[in-house]
Amino acid sequence: MSTTPQPVSSNRATAQPFVYTNMIVLFAVIICCFTAWGIAADLTAPMVAAFKRIFTMSTFQASLVQFAYYGAYFALALPAAFINQRFGYKAGVLTGLGLASLGAMLFYPASKIMTYSVFLVALFALAAGLSILETSANPFVISMGPEGNSTRRLNLAQAFNPVGTNIGVLLATVLVLPKLNSPIDRASVTPEQLRTIQAEQLKAVMVPYIGLAILLLVIWVAIAVQKAPMIRDEFPPASPSAGSRGEIMRRLWENRGYRFGVIAQFFNIGAQVCTWTFMIQYVEQALHGSLELGGFVLQISLLVFLGSRFLMTWLMGYFRGTALMAVLGALAVLLCIYAMTSPNLSGVIAVAALSFCLSLMFPTIYGVALRGLGPATKFGAAGLVMAIVGGALMPLVQGKVIDATSPAFSFIVPAVCYAVVTAYALYDLKAIQPVQLGSPQPVPAHI
Repeated sequence: MSTTPQPVSSNRATAQPFVYTNMIVLFAVIICCFTAWGIAADLTAPMVAAFKRIFTMSTFQASLVQFAYYGAYFALALPAAFINQRFGYKAGVLTGLGLASLGAMLFYPASKIMTYSVFLVALFALAAGLSILETSANPFVISMGPEGNSTRRLNLAQAFNPVGTNIGVLLATVLVLPKLNSPIDRASVTPEQLRTIQAEQLKAVMVPYIGLAILLLVIWVAIAVQKAPMIRDEFPPASPSAGSRGEIMRRLWENRGYRFGVIAQFFNIGAQVCTWTFMIQYVEQALHGSLELGGFVLQISLLVFLGSRFLMTWLMGYFRGTALMAVLGALAVLLCIYAMTSPNLSGVIAVAALSFCLSLMFPTIYGVALRGLGPATKFGAAGLVMAIVGGALMPLVQGKVIDATSPAFSFIVPAVCYAVVTAYALYDLKAIQPVQLGSPQPVPAHI
């Protein structure tokens, strides 16, 4: 269904509630989840530069941080769909929050063991929980109001995600990156002295993750005490035609818009993670700057991302979401090309401006791809979260390109990713999808 307002239906459309009345409080609490996983994701992005410095490894090896993090999203999305199908979205959200908190807590023993692989295990556990959380929370938000404004509602909830991303980068910039610059030449110290230096640096890495674990537990309690009205479409009646898993998978596979949406989400997350992960190294090359300067530029770009997401949510009241996404996707490709050819201050500005283009992409792809799936929504949501594995694979590709060329030239990788997202937006704009105000809506049962 098109997100563009239609004249013939404007009166009815404005009469629709944005969120069902008996779900307003729960909606507000669920928004906290979006902020929390934003903290986790962008606290993790600077860790590539951090672990490269601490353990003295190549960019490709350090990129395994993102592989462990986003690989967990791929591995746990489908199990999350089974949890949601059997127990409902609230149970999925609570399961994800609990596992993510445990993963964050694992950073404490990891900082004592001082082995890179143990940190990767902790990151995997953290992201596994966030995968379940995201697979549950996104469709939960979509179901909290009429389908006609579901994509806009998800954009609003996702607008609070960059609040978390800014907090995450701020924590990394203030608590982690400054403590990685040691005046001591590592090549001239003894193994014991080197281990002492690494222990102090890993302690700095551990502290913000412990704080994140506590935050996740607080949100878990806040959601657990909320009554969640059952969504009728959450538990459809058993039917050999509509409810079987085989039929659901067939329905998903035959939906071209959904298939293309999964592909677009793969490249969208790949572009996002590549942009933010290697922005620090781009700044180091372009401005001969430090880790702190790179972290500062990343912080600025995420503030741009935050403002842009609220702006785009407002603009979606006047323009179709995929029309905005087509314009932003094309602009992102041009910015990447400019950054490749101009590794200087203007190139840094171009890379930071990519966050403006990214703001609309994830929730819009998500909402458009799930449109009209009905009982297949839970497994459709799982497929879109599994596509987040793009954030695990594409940074490895860009890391290899950096090792072979330079941080500036490596932005050809996100340029290709943004081009795919733009193609998906154009595909949706060409599709004929008339407004169907009389179609069934997922309505919450009365408490």
